Amino acid sequence: MDDACVKNEETAMQLPFTNEQFFDLFAAYNTALWPAVIALWTASAVMSARLLVSSSCRDRSISALLALHWAWSALAYHVAFFTRINPAAWLFAVLFLIQAALFLWFGVVRRRLSFSRQAQGWAPIAWSLVAYALLYPGINALQHLSLSRIPAFAVPCPTTIFTAGMLMLARPRFVRLSVVPVLWAAVGGSAASALGVTADYALPVAGILLAVFTVTPQNTRTPQLDGGGLHRASGLEQADGQRDTTSVH
Repeated sequence: MDDACVKNEETAMQLPFTNEQFFDLFAAYNTALWPAVIALWTASAVMSARLLVSSSCRDRSISALLALHWAWSALAYHVAFFTRINPAAWLFAVLFLIQAALFLWFGVVRRRLSFSRQAQGWAPIAWSLVAYALLYPGINALQHLSLSRIPAFAVPCPTTIFTAGMLMLARPRFVRLSVVPVLWAAVGGSAASALGVTADYALPVAGILLAVFTVTPQNTRTPQLDGGGLHRASGLEQADGQRDTTSVH
């Protein structure tokens, strides 16, 4: 028993910061940036609701929102705060900025991403992840009995879960858009137990599901979708289907 305790302590000490430092960091982050946190949560909830119930085009808006999430986590969280206690946060910031740039390039500039509330069987899983990400602040608030000294929103872990859900509602499937979220799901999920953030137990689940979704061959039959950017002429849809086969490489 003593050996097991010592082993657990050694494992916990592998992190370059203590639990106290970790939660103090979130207290400082939430105190300084709470208006932006609320704004990003509201924008995410509104955009999700629009995708769920509206037939208006929102593909570029969703891609822009996802790009904003990853850029914000890179700069406002990793660079401005997390680097204070973890030097690896500089590398994390670079990866998150790359992810933001990918969403901007494929979703906003090239308009290659289309989102639908129905995703050929993946919709229930996708919407569960989206809902979980939006509920993430409340889950942590209940666990830690705090509204400030917790990971709330507009930080890497709920961003990753939210992104995984949205990517499962997107077409085509790009491996390049899934790499960083899957990597962060592994990094954040591995630290969830050591840091006592049980809400992050969903991270590795989201990462595994996103990886499976990304590499699973999608139905090349023209989807019957309502709304979004996929209502195009059949010839263009077939061309998109051909491009889809190359997007997973």
